[in-house]
Amino acid sequence: MSVIRAYVVDDERLAVQRLSRMLADTGRVVVTGSSTDPEEALVALREADVDAVFLDIQMPEMNGFELIERLDRNVPVIFTTAYDRYALEAFAVNSIDYLLKPIETARLEKALDKLERFSATPASAPDMRALAKLLARELAPGRRLERIASRVGERTTVLDVSRVTHFFSKDKLTFAVSSGREYVIEFTMAELESHLDTRRFVRIHRATIVNVAFVHELYPGVDGQLVRLKDERKTELTVARDRARELKDRLGI
Repeated sequence: MSVIRAYVVDDERLAVQRLSRMLADTGRVVVTGSSTDPEEALVALREADVDAVFLDIQMPEMNGFELIERLDRNVPVIFTTAYDRYALEAFAVNSIDYLLKPIETARLEKALDKLERFSATPASAPDMRALAKLLARELAPGRRLERIASRVGERTTVLDVSRVTHFFSKDKLTFAVSSGREYVIEFTMAELESHLDTRRFVRIHRATIVNVAFVHELYPGVDGQLVRLKDERKTELTVARDRARELKDRLGI
């Protein structure tokens, strides 16, 4: 792709102006149209010759997902959103890309890189209408975290949360452990605790959350109780004294 022809949709005029200016400043994009009215955008996009749509999700009357579902053509979409990181995991797994507001120039450039890679291999691009339905369901209120992304450079590894044995924090980083491997994730322990399924995960220490399905043994240690996991390493985790009762309750003992 040489120059990307883009259409910008956001119900806030200042947001449209700012993103249009940022896109133009990259030297890689020509904004061929924009709108603050989703209905107007829907009509325009049915005829517009564009390579990508930069689309706000949270709009009155018609949100971004509904707009895509009603669009009778498949055009690559980069979502713009103010959702928290929990919600954004759905995008990391499925979409072409997303931009978290306020949009940063470096993040915008990466999104354009990803768009160009999809454009080079059109068969790999997702069905945006099917994706819109999926993401709307993923982001429904009360939805629990089912997948989580670990990003290292340009590589993104998607983890099935049910297969994560435990999460831990160390040196200001948070890790998910699955199949004996440690993956850096962009969550704090507090964020994980609030978004994980509480029937499956329990915080046993200020720096550790365990998947109770992988707990094999609970036994006394020098400084309190320890948990041994059902994994190849037979991992041992410390249980804080004030959290032992909750773990036992969850284990039914």
